[in-house]
Amino acid sequence: MTANDPFARLPEAASFTVASTTVADGAAWAPEQFSSGVPGGKDVSPQLSWSGAPEGTKSYAVTVYDPDAPTGSGFWHWAVADIPATVTELPEGAGDDTGSGLPEGAFQMPNDARLARFIGAAPPAGHGPHRYFVVVHALDVDSIGVPADATPAYLGFTMAGHILGRAVLTATAETPA
Repeated sequence: MTANDPFARLPEAASFTVASTTVADGAAWAPEQFSSGVPGGKDVSPQLSWSGAPEGTKSYAVTVYDPDAPTGSGFWHWAVADIPATVTELPEGAGDDTGSGLPEGAFQMPNDARLARFIGAAPPAGHGPHRYFVVVHALDVDSIGVPADATPAYLGFTMAGHILGRAVLTATAETPA
């Protein structure tokens, strides 16, 4: 695991709270949150609930990012945009192929596997522990205005000037050698 901080060069933002019945902050993902390409993995997105977002929040985005992936640019596992400000929870499995658990108006963008859904953890065997930053971004716009086929990196670039707050939960995963 590296000291790579994915927020180090981003604008400061107020913090608020995100929690999950699926994984505790700092704990390892359950087998369901691993990639279906890993024995026992099921690509099931975590349950998330959040509270305390800054005043003026008009929408949310949710991202799941592994900065420890051996790519030089990390790996985006999930990106959801345009979650209405009235929504403060996503059920486990909301990030399936259809996004059936997402609120009206919200949409998933292709992850780094180019699938518009949640894809679970799959750190290379023997690569050591990986961190998965599960982030709820509170935004000052109703719609972030990115196309549905945009990359999570483009979403992040577009959000940078609109983030009022950031709630972060970190999960971990490791595949033994």
